[in-house]
This record gives sequence, C-alpha cells and structure tokens, in this order.
Amino acid sequence: MIELVKRAEQFSNRTAIVSNQTAYSFLQLLNVSGSIAGHLLDGSEDLREERVVFLVPPSFEYVATQWAIWRAGGIAVPLCTLHPLPSLQYVIEDTAASILVVSEEYKALLSPLAKTRNMRLLLVGELMDKPMVDLPEVALDRRAMILYTSGTTNLPKGVVTTHKNIQFQIETLVNAWEWDRDDHILNILPLHHVHGIINVLSCALWSGACCEFLPKFDAEKVWQKLSGGQLTLFMAVPTIYFKLIAFWDAASTKEKERLSAGVKALRLMVSGSAALPVPVLEKWRTISTHTLLERYGMTEIGMALSNAYRTERRPGHVGLPLPGVAIRLVDANGKDVKATGEPGEIQIKGPNVFKEYWRKPKATADAYMDGWFRSGDVAIFNDGMFKILGRDSVDIIKSGGYKISALEIEDILRRHPQIKECAVVGIPDKEWGEIVGASLITTDETVDFDQIKKWLKELLPAYKIPRKFIIQEELPRNTLGKVTKKVLKKEFE
Repeated sequence: MIELVKRAEQFSNRTAIVSNQTAYSFLQLLNVSGSIAGHLLDGSEDLREERVVFLVPPSFEYVATQWAIWRAGGIAVPLCTLHPLPSLQYVIEDTAASILVVSEEYKALLSPLAKTRNMRLLLVGELMDKPMVDLPEVALDRRAMILYTSGTTNLPKGVVTTHKNIQFQIETLVNAWEWDRDDHILNILPLHHVHGIINVLSCALWSGACCEFLPKFDAEKVWQKLSGGQLTLFMAVPTIYFKLIAFWDAASTKEKERLSAGVKALRLMVSGSAALPVPVLEKWRTISTHTLLERYGMTEIGMALSNAYRTERRPGHVGLPLPGVAIRLVDANGKDVKATGEPGEIQIKGPNVFKEYWRKPKATADAYMDGWFRSGDVAIFNDGMFKILGRDSVDIIKSGGYKISALEIEDILRRHPQIKECAVVGIPDKEWGEIVGASLITTDETVDFDQIKKWLKELLPAYKIPRKFIIQEELPRNTLGKVTKKVLKKEFE
C-alpha cells in the first residue's frame, strides 16, 4: 500500500480535510477514495500506470480523486481550473489519457473533447457509492503523477514523478518544518502544482494534520482564517502576501491590531514559487512578527533548499540543502564554482529528482549533466547560504559582457516611494546584446523616469540601471502569481 494512504489508517477519526464548510475524517477519505478507485478500475485488477486526467476544484473531492488514482495504480494528472480549453486539451492529448474525471461544472466544457478522443468521462459526484473492491499493490518505483511545467520557453513538458519521489519530498519537508498531527493549514494554492500538492496538502495528510480549502482567494476571508486561532501554518506565493498586506493597510487601527495579534499565533509562515521581495518580507514581519521562511524548489525536484525552521532566516536567501538533497553550482564551462559569491547554475541530485519528462527522452537527457539535474537557475553561495539570482533564460540579462540579475534590480526599485511593484527584463539590442527594461506599477502618474535613474545611480552601477521604462496597471502573471516575463518583453516592443 502507498505509504501516504497507509499512514491515514492510524489517523482514521481525525479531521483530514475541511472543504465547503464541511469537515471530513481520514476514514472518510479512505472510504471515498477507495470507492472512486473501484469505479476507475471498472472490473480490472490494476490501471498499470494508465493516465487519469482530472479537473476538480480544490476540495475534499479533489483529494479523494487524487488518492483514488494512486490506489488504483494509475498516474494522476491534475488540470488547472483556470486554464482555457486549448491548454487543457494539450495536457489531455500529450498524456494520451484514457480516463477523464471532472466535477459537474466542467462537464459541458470537456465532454465534447472526451467524446472525440473516446475517453471515459466520469463525474466525481457520482463515484462515491461503489462498494470497496480489492485494490492493487502499488510499488514505490511506479509513476505516480504528471505535472506540467509553465512552458515559458517551449511547449509545457510533463514532469513524471514516482511514488518514491513523492514520498521523499514529503518526508524531508515534514522533518525540516516539524509537522505534526496537531497542525492545521489553509490551502489557497493551485492544485496542479507541487507547492499546493506536496508542500501543503500531502505534508499535512502524511502528518495526520488538517488541510482546509477556500473555494477561491479572498483577502478578507484569508485574514479571518489567519487571525481566527485555528491555523498553525500558512504557505503562499509573494503576490498573496502583497494582497494581504494591502488589505491590512486599508483596515482601521483597531482592526489592524486584531489581525496582527491573531496571526502571531501561527508557528510557521512560508513563501515560495517566486522570488520574495525583501520589502514584502520586512513589511510582513512588521505586521505579523513572522520572518517568512523562504525555500527553493521546482516541479522537477520538489523542494531542494530551505531556510531553517528554528535558526536564522536571511532575507533574500533560500538557505541550505534539505537533508538527502545534494546541490552544486556550475559555471558556463561546466566546472564547479569554488569561490564564494561567484554565480553558477544550481544543479541537484537526490531521491527528490523526477523520473523523466513524459515521452521526451531527449529533453530528459538534456536536463542532466553528469547525473546532476540542471535547474537553469543561477545562484551564489554567500556567507553560508544560497541566494537565487534568477532564471538564466529570463532573469539573467546579458548586456555588454555583464551578467545582470533582474531580481536584484527589482529589489532596489521597490524601495522607491513611488513604485508599488515592478518587473525587470532584458530587451534585445544590436549593440549591447540586451538592455535593461523595467515595467513599473506606480502610486501616481507623475513619476519621472529621469529622476528614478538619478536615484538608482546612488544604489547601482551604471550598467545595471534600466534604459527603458514602461508603466502598467498590472504585471502579466501565471496562475501561481509569477510574472510571465516572456509576455512582458513583448510590451516593450
């Protein structure tokens, strides 16, 4: 039996999920996922890594469906509820899935595609009444899940993880962040991504803790939960913290005091999936007394680096490798970076690293160097901790022989009193290769770019100062809140 499921038996009477204002026990999760698994098997003994695509909102039904696929021997392929039909179709076709599970609200959207592809279309609400059947033994080395990369440079690739990969990813985080059965976490993250599936949902269930869902993000409702006294952990992306700060800023003095007093009671607050601006970290610390724990991971590796739970959390840094995970920095010539402060590509080795890109052997082979997974992210090792400089393809700007970190410039720009948010990209240039461009969200329309450049000269060398500026009402972002810099670059054209 899959260890995550096996562990649930010892927590049978505890609350596993709170969804749509209803509490569900681990026993209910076991029973309902077993029933759905029976429907998926439909008389067969084992799905034998058949791909099962499912489109279900974050809820008890989502979790029961995911567990059912695993228990039936299938590969779980969660779809994003915010993606348009062409994106959903791409995943369905790329995985060659034979079964599609949806909640009622998505039936009309996907039933024509299911019919065209001769897929079994199942409504999750109709799968919970089947008597338990014998379920197959699922080996740890079996493929368990396919999650799709964001596809910033090419078409999205299906990242295949095994049950062994997932179990290691869960165990290392449970130990590092000291999860236990009395924890209670609010999950507001997308469930087609490792952050929401592994870091929040699976770590909670592994520990016998409670995972609570909100149907959609609402700053007021999240603040009610954060200050309500039940939660012990919270994990989010930087844009969520930015929105929570904005809500707090708009509150009355009395309400601010109440919210701040409530959130102090949490034991751990984490930020990830995108770079956390230092001003956001500092503002959140002022509001809540929490220094957000930053970590580093990606779809292919789960989590690899983390600031410490009990000791120093350094702003702008992502700490040290998690136990069992090996990290090295490599320069452009493939040589290990030896000097402190010298940038290099992060490369990872360990049981957390994915099995393959789905049906893409060349892409899988190209993703490795001497057995190390090549992340494409550039970092430095600075005074005993790792600091991310950015992704080589989008955050490292190559201008006039210099390698410039867009993230560094963004952190500086956010200190300007007229700049609320910003994003920096490299713009193609015949003379320089690339020049620095900055998109700004400002407090007013009277911002003077020449004055900003003059202000920046006190803080940055001349070659890092943006040459082009644009003002936008909002930055283009994906479903995780990451700025889509490929889209942003087109705005400068």
